Amino acid sequence: MAFFGSTKRFCTKVSLLSGGFIRTYSGATGPEQMNLIKQLRQRTSAPIKDVKAALILSNWDIEEAQKELRKKGKVLASKKSSRTATEGLLALAQNHNKTALIELNCETDFVARNEIFQHLALSLAKQALSVQNYSQQVSGVFHLGPESLEETTLNLEHPKISGETTVHNAIIEVAAMMGENVKLRRGYVMPASSQGLISTYLHTCPQPGLGRIAGILSLEVDDGKTQVDAVQRVGSELAMHLVAAKPLFLTKDLVSSDALENEREILKSQAESSGKSQMAIDKMVEGRLRKYFEEVVLMEQKFIMNDTMNVKTVLDNLSKEVGSSVRIVNFLRMEVGEGIARQEADASEPVAQSA
Repeated sequence: MAFFGSTKRFCTKVSLLSGGFIRTYSGATGPEQMNLIKQLRQRTSAPIKDVKAALILSNWDIEEAQKELRKKGKVLASKKSSRTATEGLLALAQNHNKTALIELNCETDFVARNEIFQHLALSLAKQALSVQNYSQQVSGVFHLGPESLEETTLNLEHPKISGETTVHNAIIEVAAMMGENVKLRRGYVMPASSQGLISTYLHTCPQPGLGRIAGILSLEVDDGKTQVDAVQRVGSELAMHLVAAKPLFLTKDLVSSDALENEREILKSQAESSGKSQMAIDKMVEGRLRKYFEEVVLMEQKFIMNDTMNVKTVLDNLSKEVGSSVRIVNFLRMEVGEGIARQEADASEPVAQSA
């Protein structure tokens, strides 16, 4: 006895056994099967063998097969979630009053170059702009933990992954498609000053809004109606400076006592090995501390565009040019994978920033 289902795309032959119907084969022809494999492969980017297996299991119903792949993918993604992911991208998004920066990690640079992974990263950065429940504020920069985003609704608009879903599910789905651990590690939101602007720079940028190293700073101008073009120009150069020079503090006054004491002890130990008098040792330590400040304090660093002046002088010159005092309110420097080599990533790991 044979029964042909009218609701399926292709006719299916079944046999009656022990009071039930058992599917035995699909009526889809060879060319039709190849076309379905191709369509599902384009939709999901899953391996061909998995695509074919899902279609066979679903009796060549492409919608059911896609659901099956997603179910299987979530299982595979959960198994990969414990693997270390040190590659990835930083994604940046801005609106008129704030800038958001997130780090999305994966296991290999190959996946970081994938357009689906990049679309997810950019979507997460845009989503971060709308979040209000920041986990903490550090020096005027709001830290955005993964938990702040995971259950929010994300609208993806990529041909291979589209529609509304939660951030958590989107990451799992992309991880399944990529075959690697994909992890939202951390994010930061920097508000703009009411009388200023935020300047940004992304290094190793595969497309606008993405990069491996980011420099962001907020500039404030006493006169909000001053020459915006000049401020934007210098702001962009200073954002690039952040990436190259790796400052840790904005001013000498903001160098933490622990960092200062630690450096002083190291310099003292080095100076004592010279065998010189205590007075000479003290002078050596103070001299080397000035050098230390030039290395880690933004305002004391030599400007990468012109090493005959430091950043403080650059701002003084800009203030004279626009006829109003220009200040750096805070800054942020972030790099993909920093700190993961030392220990498995902590989402709240500190980055270079100051107020």
